[in-house]
Amino acid sequence: MTTKVLQNYDNIAFNDNLIRWYEKNKRTLPWRETNDPYKIWVSEIMLQQTKVDTVIDYYNKFLEKYPTVQNLAEAEEQEVLKVWEGLGYYSRARNLHTAAKEVVEKYHGVIPDDPHVLGKLKGIGPYTKGAISSIAFHLPEPAVDGNVMRVLSRTLLLQDNISEAKTRKYIEDIVRELIPADNPSSFNQGLMELGALICTPRSPACMLCPVQRECRAFAEGMQEQLPVKLKKKKQRVESYIVLLLKNYEGKIAIEQRPNEGLLANMWQFPMIKKENKAINLIKETNDKAYAVPYKNVIKVGELRHVFSHIIWELDVCEAEINENIQSDFHFVSIESLPSYPFSVSHIKIRDEMVDRKMD
Repeated sequence: MTTKVLQNYDNIAFNDNLIRWYEKNKRTLPWRETNDPYKIWVSEIMLQQTKVDTVIDYYNKFLEKYPTVQNLAEAEEQEVLKVWEGLGYYSRARNLHTAAKEVVEKYHGVIPDDPHVLGKLKGIGPYTKGAISSIAFHLPEPAVDGNVMRVLSRTLLLQDNISEAKTRKYIEDIVRELIPADNPSSFNQGLMELGALICTPRSPACMLCPVQRECRAFAEGMQEQLPVKLKKKKQRVESYIVLLLKNYEGKIAIEQRPNEGLLANMWQFPMIKKENKAINLIKETNDKAYAVPYKNVIKVGELRHVFSHIIWELDVCEAEINENIQSDFHFVSIESLPSYPFSVSHIKIRDEMVDRKMD
């Protein structure tokens, strides 16, 4: 017994009621119709930080383009990013692509069924390792995400801060004791599904919960107070000018972001950090980072985009270049913009520009 928390707890009833409920009530989702570890891997990466309804179309489109790990390994990164475009958190796509190449090169295209080896692949953390191991390979490995931590915090009356790494590890140890060796897949997915559908962050549907009798928080009337989660660090705000910069041919300037960091290797319209300068200042002087003689600057819109740790406040401005200049920009026709992988905030700008051109 890892901890005292499971002493005098009816884990057999908890497991039986949870699994029975899951197998009867689980949502019909495309990744639940396969045991293929590659397809389950793709789904689990996409589901990180993203809602199920959003993932379904991307999942189907991705597997239509790359039906096997070999297909993905042979693809170009820009092509992979384009298929991923709009799903966000693009490091997931790059890590998945890198790991697919590693599977082909090191393991002859066979995804490792050893959790220790699997966990060494790029982008596969403890949760993803546990999900693939239990769902695809039927191994009793814990898959602890936010849903699971919430469900177990309530059912076991845990008052540890789930934002701390040590609490996640503690809950993983609890799951290792609870998880049945004969059906780890339904157990892990049942915990996740219960958290998504019944044991929700606010106003949990306790009257419909299959493990209500085993829930210590419900017995104490504390379900609304758990889990304990300290507030995240406040997001910082960054303000930019986004330049829709046309050259003498009417082509638009785009640039590729660095190959590391936020939105690595994605394309965007040129961005200038505002640093509290008035928007009309760029009519009078050139930004040193670009050294481009643009003119006729007109503000055409504003956009706010929220990341997990940053908020972008964007002023969108049209501008012109009336000479054939040398620059690091890539000038393309407006019609060809959709062929490049853009991040979500710039997709909105791009699509509006393309729509106006088509009108």
